[in-house]
Amino acid sequence: MSEAQEHAEHIEHAAHSNKGIALLIAVLALVLAFTETLGKSAQTSSLAYNVQSSDTWAFYQARNSRSTTVSTAKEVMEIEAAAITDPAQKAAIAKKLEDWDKRLKRWASDPEKGEGMKELMEKAQRLEAQRDHAMEQYHNYEIGSAALQVGIVLASASIITSMAVLAWLGGALGVVGLIFMFSGLYEPELILHLFASSHMIGH
Repeated sequence: MSEAQEHAEHIEHAAHSNKGIALLIAVLALVLAFTETLGKSAQTSSLAYNVQSSDTWAFYQARNSRSTTVSTAKEVMEIEAAAITDPAQKAAIAKKLEDWDKRLKRWASDPEKGEGMKELMEKAQRLEAQRDHAMEQYHNYEIGSAALQVGIVLASASIITSMAVLAWLGGALGVVGLIFMFSGLYEPELILHLFASSHMIGH
């Protein structure tokens, strides 16, 4: 085989290899776009849930404060009622106490409207859990995005340097990014908790 033929074959092999790497970069870029979009969505959801949980806790605190105030007034009135002998006044106080008692029970729990302290606490805790879940998703997507970005850089560098190992490393990081993306979608707490557990064991 002549030197010219060898050179032509080398160029053809390099071109074929570069096409494969270019395809790898395109796939990594596509997955990166999905991951970053999901990350932004998860971050927005986390912020929204945080605002909603704060508002719900504020409503709970307001309800709790009113309940405490009325409970205190009710106790004072009950003490005062014991010393009253006038039947009409005693009946009026009894009616007021009954009204306050109903109000206190409704503020403690109101399943119909969902505005009792019990329901508000459950709602706030549920929103906090959703916020934390969305934040875990966001962290997974952020790690996945970082891995994919480095993978694209390495794959691009392999074209310039003709070092195939860089393309392999880029592809491996792409797989890591893909794992974190799917983890964010389906089980965001799993991988991060595994890392946290291994870190605790190490210490």
